[in-house]
Amino acid sequence: MAAVLPKIQDDYPCAPASSVKRDGWRGVMRTVTEKGRLVVTNHRAPEAVILSIEEYRKLMDELAAARQATPDPLQALRQQFDQRLASLQADDAGERLRALMRAPATLNGQVKAGTGY
Repeated sequence: MAAVLPKIQDDYPCAPASSVKRDGWRGVMRTVTEKGRLVVTNHRAPEAVILSIEEYRKLMDELAAARQATPDPLQALRQQFDQRLASLQADDAGERLRALMRAPATLNGQVKAGTGY
């Protein structure tokens, strides 16, 4: 984590907590308005980030776009489950299962298990 901290301080405007107390909210907001964000530090270690509403909205839009670009693995699993369930609920499912159980299993010396046997 120590390698990340200097990067934050290099990339964003910083203010020590003591100057935030001294300059007050107006001083903080002046920097936020100019730069879009401000990192508040304590003993040179980042403790908080204050964002303008524009920066916050941009961040939330980027997060939403990233979530949409990444497929949800649970959704794929749900679809696979629903397909299998639908095949079990078909009108001929009972007869297909009985036919499968009546047919002799040919293993040819190999274990037959799961969908990829």
